[in-house]
Amino acid sequence: MSRFITAESVSEGHPDKIADQISDALLDEFLKQDKNSRVACETLVTTGLVFLAGEVKTEGYVDVQQVARNVIRNIGYTKEEYKFAADSCAVISTIHEQSPDINQGVDRQKPEEQGAGDQGMMFGYACKDTEDFMPLPIVLAHQIVHELAQIRKENVMMKYLRPDAKSQVTIEYDDNNQPIGIDTIVISTQHDEFISSESKNATNSVEKLTREQIEKDIRLLVLPRIAAKQRRNEVKAMFTKPFKLYVNPTGQFIIGGPNGDTGLTGRKIIVDTYGGRGSHGGGAFSGKDPSKVDRSAAYAMRHLAKNMVASGLCDEVSVQIAYAIGEKDPVALYVDTFGTNHSKFSEGEIAKKLLEIFDFTPYGIIKRLGLTNPIYYPTASYGHFGRTPYKKIVEVLENGKLTSKEVEFYTWEKLDYVDKIQKAFNI
Repeated sequence: MSRFITAESVSEGHPDKIADQISDALLDEFLKQDKNSRVACETLVTTGLVFLAGEVKTEGYVDVQQVARNVIRNIGYTKEEYKFAADSCAVISTIHEQSPDINQGVDRQKPEEQGAGDQGMMFGYACKDTEDFMPLPIVLAHQIVHELAQIRKENVMMKYLRPDAKSQVTIEYDDNNQPIGIDTIVISTQHDEFISSESKNATNSVEKLTREQIEKDIRLLVLPRIAAKQRRNEVKAMFTKPFKLYVNPTGQFIIGGPNGDTGLTGRKIIVDTYGGRGSHGGGAFSGKDPSKVDRSAAYAMRHLAKNMVASGLCDEVSVQIAYAIGEKDPVALYVDTFGTNHSKFSEGEIAKKLLEIFDFTPYGIIKRLGLTNPIYYPTASYGHFGRTPYKKIVEVLENGKLTSKEVEFYTWEKLDYVDKIQKAFNI
């Protein structure tokens, strides 16, 4: 009997994602000034307004207003008709110093004794749906809104596109848990007003024609570009078979972005992770420095899960880790292979061995994954996981001097522990 699994994504111009990107851009700027910065920065965006709040402990200085405006401009909110534009929106900041009660539980005399910045549980997940070991529904959902943004910025086709957009993809799976086809794609994309009319009947007609034009462009322009980018032929073939497509199903989508819906940091945590597959501990990522295990340990769990599946230890896995605030060692690690364990070890034994292979203290995670580098802004749109690691030169302040430094992005996606796992479990 077939199963149907759905995931959604939102574009970089979605209000919640604007907030995430501003929070992470601020984090990066603080880390460029002081790699030991402690940052918990929240952003709210609404019509004509950006509100920044949170706690920061740093030796650096950041022009937070300019950072926010640069992010908004980069996304594409530059026209006054959007009622939210980079150069005219108000930016208010109430960012203040981090609580010393929290800081004393994190910073220690010896760096390796650093405690967890909060309590809680964090999850990682991996499966064999795609070559990146991510669930297919969330991968395609991300690709749709990312492609819409690329087309909008190219400004050659679909020139009516505006920054806000959402997607949703439902994939059919067979009894062996293999994806076999696309069942439904839902796309809602903001657009310019095609024709202005005061007549209700005329307006209804314009909405119908607008929706038909956008649907036609998505079928003929957007989806073929996405299909062409698939690395697996069986996924490419899914786009050649019939599936349900809903485009702007409510009618027109002119009013959008922060003018249509208030955005908040951390309100798209399922979009940020696995689209609902596996589990989620509830902690958001954006705007948090790596001392907050909500973020760093979730990255470590993805790194663990991906290397487990890539090693052949299992075909699918969800891993959970938990911490007590101020304590450096995790209180527990839980492994669930969904019946796909290929080793002779029980899941409890697997968890015990993994704690010997990996250092899951905050210090160990931060050092292994290079998390004090300014690498977070790109993670704030189109998902934190399933991305390709890359290196880039960035400008950072070290010993009071501006220095060029090569840093690596998405280190938690590296398959650098496959050999160690295979050796430990005799694979």
